[in-house]
Amino acid sequence: MLKLACEDLERERQDREEEKGRYLKEKLPPLQLSGLSQDDLQKLCKQLHEKIDIVDEERYDCEHKVSKHNKDLKLKVQDLGGKFKKPALRKVRVSADEMMRALLGSKHKGSMDLRANLKSVKKEDVLTSEVGDWRKNVEAMSGMEGRKKMFDTGGGAQ
Repeated sequence: MLKLACEDLERERQDREEEKGRYLKEKLPPLQLSGLSQDDLQKLCKQLHEKIDIVDEERYDCEHKVSKHNKDLKLKVQDLGGKFKKPALRKVRVSADEMMRALLGSKHKGSMDLRANLKSVKKEDVLTSEVGDWRKNVEAMSGMEGRKKMFDTGGGAQ
């Protein structure tokens, strides 16, 4: 399969080269410069310049047509792209039961309460330090010994 494709590409390349050669022979006859006078050479140059101008005009016209056609195609593509906008998605709150019903249809049985399956955790009371007389606490924390206690216990009574 790959060999056939390579052979086809090679044949197409050769055909293009042959067509190019035929076109150039048809449009550009071989030049006979030997034995021409100065005036004849100047006339020949003028004729060649006129032909070059004609070819340049044709090339410019073709390029203009192609660029205009490309612009039209781009506009058509943009129009097609604008017609089929994707809608913006919205957040939808769906319970687990509704989602299972939507996914499984009639196969979904019973309710699926996810919160019922969670373990209940009892909150432990935070240890509170016994605060007796506040003056004693302040006196105990004052001075260097109190500061040392604060650092050792991780914050002390504050």
